[in-house]
Amino acid sequence: MKKFQTRTALAASALLTWALSAQAHEAASVPANVVQLSATGQVEVAQDMLTMRLSTRREATDANTVQNQLKVALEQALALARPQARAGALEVRTGGFGLTPRYGRDGQINGWQGTAELLLEGTDIPRVTATAGQIQSLTVSQAYFGLSREATLKLETEAQAQAIERFKRKADEVSKAFGFNGYSVREVSVSSADQPAYRPAPRMMAMEAKAAVADAPVPVEAGKTAVTVMVNGAIQMK
Repeated sequence: MKKFQTRTALAASALLTWALSAQAHEAASVPANVVQLSATGQVEVAQDMLTMRLSTRREATDANTVQNQLKVALEQALALARPQARAGALEVRTGGFGLTPRYGRDGQINGWQGTAELLLEGTDIPRVTATAGQIQSLTVSQAYFGLSREATLKLETEAQAQAIERFKRKADEVSKAFGFNGYSVREVSVSSADQPAYRPAPRMMAMEAKAAVADAPVPVEAGKTAVTVMVNGAIQMK
């Protein structure tokens, strides 16, 4: 019995010693004088890319008639838009094209309706708006500005450099404020986000302009967008 009690006491003592050692090791491994910091860099620029969505809607008692009418309208629009296409300056592509049944009060199909879309997109704003104004078989349903990929990458580089410089400056200021001579970066993450301020062209203005003056460019006005880069990390003051 005494031997069993002795063994139990030794095991308990060893377990307690191991626990205290683990706690001491954990306490020693916790870094001291670590500060979490964040900084932001932001560059604002005028939007340089315009997207215009042109569409038409047709209705008839049978699906084939609606489909054929939509095809004709789209083909006429493409015939005018394709010769104006330039890589990057004006991209032309079709959008949605579909038919849906129309139901009467009795729940039976009494006709069909469908829509077809054409998208004009590019950085040559005058070319995009002029092409949209020439198309008579479709009407402008939406217009909005954005930032081209090339401009986005350029602004991200500028905003990133700005954010990193601010992070370093803040780290230096915080370290000195706490009485340390310097710091080392323990971990850091960099992320970016666009903050577009789209300014759509009013739908009625675009449609009225087309009805009033044939082939006239659709009036639009670009807004601005901001590219933001965030730097988050931890420094160890020393």
